[in-house]
Amino acid sequence: MTAQPKIHCPACEYQPKPEDRWECIPRCGTSWHTFWTGGHCPGCGHQWSKTQCPTCAVVSAHLAWYHYPEGDPGLEREKDLELERV
Repeated sequence: MTAQPKIHCPACEYQPKPEDRWECIPRCGTSWHTFWTGGHCPGCGHQWSKTQCPTCAVVSAHLAWYHYPEGDPGLEREKDLELERV
């Protein structure tokens, strides 16, 4: 069973707050919390593969924000994403 990951920016480790919002631009303009929907815009259904940090402004793969505990199966996916960032 996969544990719940900790969510934070892979560049600066900022942890999203409940009041944070991302905007679906240039698509539909919907404002929402991207981690509540796994990167899917609730307005138009677009799947965002990258997410910009509201603190450091670095754009990273959306899945790279999810950090799993050691020994968790999700950790293998995180290691794959780390290779993609290089």
